[in-house]
Amino acid sequence: MTALLRSTTNEIPGREIANVLDVVMGNTVHSKHMGRDFMAGLKGMIGGEIKGYTQMMTQARNQALERMEQEAARLGADAVIGFRFASSSIGSEMCEVLAYGTAVKLR
Repeated sequence: MTALLRSTTNEIPGREIANVLDVVMGNTVHSKHMGRDFMAGLKGMIGGEIKGYTQMMTQARNQALERMEQEAARLGADAVIGFRFASSSIGSEMCEVLAYGTAVKLR
């Protein structure tokens, strides 16, 4: 199986789009962890990166990306163009990460 190509532009350089299949999305919602919150509070006093949250958001982005790619693969896509990430807070305790783009077949 060939790897699914992703592009933030609306084309894949050197390839022609044969067919636009559909918009594809993958999302995940992650909640804060009490231990992370405690460490974040301490870090907030002295400054610096809050590595627990960085790891949580990286995991969330990877999971949303994987889910988007699975949806594109189910459609038989060769690539996803116009690829983007979005995130939003849900209350004060949760964050959603969304990966989305347009699934296409290439010539």
